[in-house]
Amino acid sequence: APLLNEPDQLLGDPIFEDDFTFTEYPPEIYDPLEPLNRAMFVFNDKVYFWVLKPTKNAYSYILPSDIRRSIGNAFSNLAAPIRLLNNVLQGRFEDAGVVLSRFAINSTLGVFGFGDPAYVDFDLEPRSADLGQTLGKWKIGDGFYLCLPFLGPSNVRDTVGFVGDIYMHPVPYFSQNFTFDMTYLVTSRVNLLSISPDVYEELKRISLDPYVAARQGYYDYRRSIIEP
Repeated sequence: APLLNEPDQLLGDPIFEDDFTFTEYPPEIYDPLEPLNRAMFVFNDKVYFWVLKPTKNAYSYILPSDIRRSIGNAFSNLAAPIRLLNNVLQGRFEDAGVVLSRFAINSTLGVFGFGDPAYVDFDLEPRSADLGQTLGKWKIGDGFYLCLPFLGPSNVRDTVGFVGDIYMHPVPYFSQNFTFDMTYLVTSRVNLLSISPDVYEELKRISLDPYVAARQGYYDYRRSIIEP
């Protein structure tokens, strides 16, 4: 279940708005821990339907969509250092310049990132990047597949990248408070879910084996942003 798994998204960049397809017949994915991963998938599924979805629905009822999108913009703006550093590490210097320009414009004209005048007025589209993607660009392999509790689909490389991205995010350095950091993390995810399509529920509806479909959907997406 896609809960909190994407580092950049987790920290404020809505990848779940991207379109990608799910296939039931994947290129071979190394999944030696499949029994454990399936158990984690079931656990995450229960967390999604019993906790995250009701929370998301209540949150959406309380806050209008425009406000939630503005909050999402602010979360994404705060995560700009992740995208900036990883674009540099990938040698995408033009994209890094766009990330820096977007951060400067949205932090000022956009009032601390709640608005997105960089896109609306200057036509500067977001440039996503994360450390898992960077490691993939450096030809580091996926490793084996992992379905992490609460975090959802991943693999060894992207899990290492996820941890690295956390250290690139500025909020923990300023807060120095674990409770605040966890509150920030969960709020950013709930807000993201509230403004994103219900990809996971659609996947469950159309798939004979949602575990396989979620695994393949994750790999399809990650490969699409790593391979040229």
